[in-house]
Amino acid sequence: MPSKLYVGNLAYAVSNDDLQQLFSQVGQVQSVAIITDKFSGQSKGFGFVEMANAEDASKAIQQFNETELKGRNIKVNEAKPRESSFGGGGGGGNRGGGGGGNRGRDRW
Repeated sequence: MPSKLYVGNLAYAVSNDDLQQLFSQVGQVQSVAIITDKFSGQSKGFGFVEMANAEDASKAIQQFNETELKGRNIKVNEAKPRESSFGGGGGGGNRGGGGGGNRGRDRW
């Protein structure tokens, strides 16, 4: 079963290939995705690496967390499920208001 890892504090110069090469040292890499800004294309400084199994993912966390990659100490830990942007927050409820009426003047 594949295990997804969060990789943070990445230098902007780090590429998908860099992560692929690094993490393949501890096991089979299923996929690599550095998250980029949709308008500028610039890295947001984090990404995800999916390892082939949980054992390789655990080894990657132990070996690479807080290690230097292109001038920055990277953070590596198990990726958490993405929280939905829907729900939560509660509703506004009925705040009343009502119509204005004619304020006592008939204009017919």
